[in-house]
Amino acid sequence: MTSRKPDEQLARNSRLRLVRPRALATARRAVTTRRTRPAPRPPEGTPPRHELARQARTVLDDAVRIARWASVARAPEALPAQERAAAELDLTPDQIRAGWDRARLAGLVELHGDTARPGWRLHAWDRDDSAVLRGWVALFDAWSLVHPVPEDVAPGDVAEVVEAVPQVLSLLQLSAGPVLVPALLDLLQQRVEELREERCEVPAADTAADAGPTVSGAPTAEALAPLLGWALEGLGAVGALTLGQNQATLTPLGNWAVWVKLEQICVAAQSPAGNIEQSAEDMLRGCARLTPGPARAEYRAWLAARTLGSAIGELLAVARGEDALLRGLAFEALRVVGAPAEAEVRAVAEEPSLRPYALLWLAEYEGADPDDAPDVLTREEATWLWVDTAAAVADHGESTLLVRHLDSAVQGTVPALLDEVRAVGHPRTVQVLVALAAAHPDPALAKAVRRAAFQVHTGGA
Repeated sequence: MTSRKPDEQLARNSRLRLVRPRALATARRAVTTRRTRPAPRPPEGTPPRHELARQARTVLDDAVRIARWASVARAPEALPAQERAAAELDLTPDQIRAGWDRARLAGLVELHGDTARPGWRLHAWDRDDSAVLRGWVALFDAWSLVHPVPEDVAPGDVAEVVEAVPQVLSLLQLSAGPVLVPALLDLLQQRVEELREERCEVPAADTAADAGPTVSGAPTAEALAPLLGWALEGLGAVGALTLGQNQATLTPLGNWAVWVKLEQICVAAQSPAGNIEQSAEDMLRGCARLTPGPARAEYRAWLAARTLGSAIGELLAVARGEDALLRGLAFEALRVVGAPAEAEVRAVAEEPSLRPYALLWLAEYEGADPDDAPDVLTREEATWLWVDTAAAVADHGESTLLVRHLDSAVQGTVPALLDEVRAVGHPRTVQVLVALAAAHPDPALAKAVRRAAFQVHTGGA
């Protein structure tokens, strides 16, 4: 039996269906589909959401301080800025580097060129528990990027352990208390062996000697123990578990997050009511749960209570914000405005983050069929819109919808999509890829997406 590499198989076999990208429809489904069924109740003993959010704020306290400092100082991710931040925030340079990394992974700060801008979660940090919990879950999903990988370990072995960790977390969650590390190691060993059997992998004799320390062939406890320690330390670093004397215990946050993953639900962002009297941002949030017809009625009522010039300006200001769902909804509201908004929409078509939305708006305004409007976008613009829509789904939707969003990519295969996503430079690329890897049921595809997230995060090719 010959050795098979999942990534190579992925490149050959993972073809995407070529479907019309309907970005706003996908983003809207992220919130409207949640209304059809009640949310499952968390396990007994789970702290209330406000207490979970308080714990998440504590875990990310340094990251929030650094993100707020960076957003005011407009500091690039450079060593002089880190030294300056350490002096002004009374933190060590190592704490600044770690906190900055966590702030980016949690969506608290985004880099645009050499300038740091606050993410939408940072704006809502003190008033929105859902935004806080989503930020922490994003960090939880990216735990393997937070903690340095042990030296002299084969990348394939690391990837296998990352893929097996959900089973370790499930055992911790079901145990509802401390679990001895040897028991976790035994489970990890069984799971890695299962993964290899599923892929029918046999180590190549002529390369094993040169690969360095590796969990090759039948996984041994001795070889896996350092990787289990790395995984437990990484999960502990993001506040998901605590380590005692030869045992691990999920924190309330970690227990809740594992339950969320097992139930395949996402934390819901709450929308305010009273749309007509609200600001543009709150009005759009209030309309996000509505289907298109009722939403358009709300937009008309909101526009009727304001001068068109100020209303258009408010909508475009929201579109320039960090929440991708609101960006799409703002242009949907501008479609109700029609001709009076044409000049302003043409002007913002020169802004990279708004260009795909503006071009689609103009194409439909000029009479193009909505299904044909995406043809006006270049491949790069369509890819940027795909990432932006995926960010909206990751922030507001369910993991199954994020997986289905993969089919709307214009690229024909997953490797082609990942190559172009890496090149397009969207500020939410890492978070989108991490969320997709966490949600996708195909281990080989999830591994490739996770690797792409790591490459973007570290600046690799």
